[in-house]
Amino acid sequence: MYQWSPACQVHAMPVERLREADVTFYSAWSDGTLAACGALKQLGDNRGELKSMRAAPDFRGKGAGEAILLYLVSEAKRRGYCWLGLETGGTKEFLPAQRLYEKHGFSKCPAFGNYVSDEFSLCMSREL
Repeated sequence: MYQWSPACQVHAMPVERLREADVTFYSAWSDGTLAACGALKQLGDNRGELKSMRAAPDFRGKGAGEAILLYLVSEAKRRGYCWLGLETGGTKEFLPAQRLYEKHGFSKCPAFGNYVSDEFSLCMSREL
């Protein structure tokens, strides 16, 4: 991400945040190899945010990212969230991620939380 966006525009969750009570981290494995990961952050008011979605390079385009996304959405529904948001990169390098989110009902939305809309950042959301 740092190769495509200025450091001040990278909103990757620091590893120490994964230990906090409002964040749950999930991973998908294939034959002992990490395939994809993602986190669900509780925002309050029955809202959640997807964080740190990644598919390992060898698993990109093979459904690993989609599998973790579907799991996170189902978990958000199980928790009773009515809204789910995310922030992803706004440059062409992030088009595959944007397409995946759109395929599963996410659409562009105004910036939320501490995010700022610009060419490097794109917020998306969906109702659950």
